[in-house]
Amino acid sequence: MSYISDMSKTYDKIVDAAIEIFNNDFSANLDLVAQKAGTSSRTMQRHFKGRDDLIHVCREKMMVHCQGMMQDAYYATNNSVKQLELTLYAVIDCGSKFRFLQKLDKRKSFSELSMNEKQTGMDNIKSRWFGVISELRKKDLINKDLNDAWVYTLFGCIVDGTIEVLESGDVAPNEVKKIAWYSFSKGIGLTIK
Repeated sequence: MSYISDMSKTYDKIVDAAIEIFNNDFSANLDLVAQKAGTSSRTMQRHFKGRDDLIHVCREKMMVHCQGMMQDAYYATNNSVKQLELTLYAVIDCGSKFRFLQKLDKRKSFSELSMNEKQTGMDNIKSRWFGVISELRKKDLINKDLNDAWVYTLFGCIVDGTIEVLESGDVAPNEVKKIAWYSFSKGIGLTIK
């Protein structure tokens, strides 16, 4: 195995360990990340300038992963109700990566989040998602009194709660997504005509 391949594997191990560690305790120190990754602090310093750099890389990796899953869900059908349902399932499947992104973004307001996502490329997926919500409003399929910020926040809360239940094992995995969809669809007043 080549040196470059080993470096790449170490880099990936560090990022994956950081996602897991910071997801459980955002204030955890980098020594815990190095330990979880099976490497030394010095090796981590070769790959990352510091904590902020590592968090930035984690965020980018998770954005690419979740963005790809959401994009696949969106293009799977032309039916806007089904697009919304499949997008919910895709984000649930992102699991801890989504929860980590959500924790990073909780410090921002809805409008700040929108600006940040324009800089990261997530704006295209998010604008499609809001396009689906807008289309459902125009068809009188969801409650028009709920603004975008509320629907977006509710979506995130449903996903977060679903992932938490999945991780706890309190609900059968094959039932969790159905329950999440039921909760979200009723929460936005979705009616299928």
